[in-house]
Amino acid sequence: MSDAADNTLAYMDQGSYLGLRALGRGPVIQYVWIYERGVDMDGLRRFHRNLSGGLLGRLVERSSIPFGRHHWVRSGEPTGIDISAVERRRDEMWDFVDERANVPVDPEFGPPWHVGVQPLVEGGAVVTLVVSHTVADAGALIESIIGAVDGTDRNLGYPARGSRTRRQALREDTRTTLRALGEVPAAVIGAARIAREQSGDLSESAKAAAPASAVRHPQRPVNLPTVAVRVDEAEWDARAKALGGSSNALLAGIAARIGVIVGRVDADGKAMLSLPVSERVADDTRGNALNTITVMADGHTSPGDLSPIRADIKSALIECADKRERLLAPLPLAPYTPRFLLRRLEKLVLKVGKPIGSSNSGPLPEQVNRPDGTPADLFFATSPEPGLTAGDLERMGGRMLLAAGSVGGAVCISVASWEPGAPNTKDALMQSVKEAFYDFELNAVME
Repeated sequence: MSDAADNTLAYMDQGSYLGLRALGRGPVIQYVWIYERGVDMDGLRRFHRNLSGGLLGRLVERSSIPFGRHHWVRSGEPTGIDISAVERRRDEMWDFVDERANVPVDPEFGPPWHVGVQPLVEGGAVVTLVVSHTVADAGALIESIIGAVDGTDRNLGYPARGSRTRRQALREDTRTTLRALGEVPAAVIGAARIAREQSGDLSESAKAAAPASAVRHPQRPVNLPTVAVRVDEAEWDARAKALGGSSNALLAGIAARIGVIVGRVDADGKAMLSLPVSERVADDTRGNALNTITVMADGHTSPGDLSPIRADIKSALIECADKRERLLAPLPLAPYTPRFLLRRLEKLVLKVGKPIGSSNSGPLPEQVNRPDGTPADLFFATSPEPGLTAGDLERMGGRMLLAAGSVGGAVCISVASWEPGAPNTKDALMQSVKEAFYDFELNAVME
């Protein structure tokens, strides 16, 4: 890319940044690679250095005027790779993964991402990459990893932080904001329309929100118990076909089945599945280019027949495409949304039902599994939220997330879950996940 890219944040990215500041926390994406034989540190350092040449090599610079559009600026040289000085046993590596998820990243002050390495007593090593979700969604992260492994640089041409004089910043930001004001009337109308359509859900949500006195251990930070699963890709695809589904439908069916097992279903026994839909296009510079569809799935019948879930996903995708403009219409209001309202909206929206995130990246480019230039023996991805407390999770009604991607001849899946009143241990979650995969007659390696 020869010309400098527009460095104005997309509305969704600005909304992500503002939500992070309002709540004091936000999701990250964490990729984990396990090398049984150890890591080529020279290759990993090259990968680490190259990550700054793409969409990860940037930070948010706030507008110089209130309610203005923020901008991307260069992040500069990355922090060094954090290599643990003490080896750990293989059964302790998940503690390291949780610890790395809690090492701060910040899309404004940096670092926007970091890499850590944990040598293992057995001779192998674990590598983790943690990225602020404001800076990159899965699509942007995968693109960045491919560029870092291949040694290509997008050359976005973003300016350095503070490169504008105060007068330049005020002039440019005022001009940008005045142009954006033209989008506000339509955004207000769009927001009002959506509010009317969802008024019933939000009303029930407000009634269901737990009072502060009912929340136990409100200040105790938690890491969601997480289980990593590996299934042979050929077996996975064959099972999906035999059940009348697709890879996406199989993951959704498993998510719904786990929901039944742990009790994360509605009064009718249906699981509310939330599936992200990528809208990333060529040369896209957005951190988050996503939409979302919701599917109500029957986890009681999914192990024997995936065709209803597959049909519902297809129908939801068509509806999402038809309603896309209407659903995205309120986004220009993001810069004008006060923090207190963002906090209130999270309490309301996340209390509507018991959503289960089901994200399938599908076949991943081989570079995604080669951070040091050679294939890792195990890969998985998850999206923790550092700073989340037990009290937050109780107010939200819990959380469950499944993420999958196919690489190296295997489908690699992570399952993270926390339910109010449940044991919320890794062993308990492991038993639920094992039961679900047994119900689907899938052979899986779990840890």
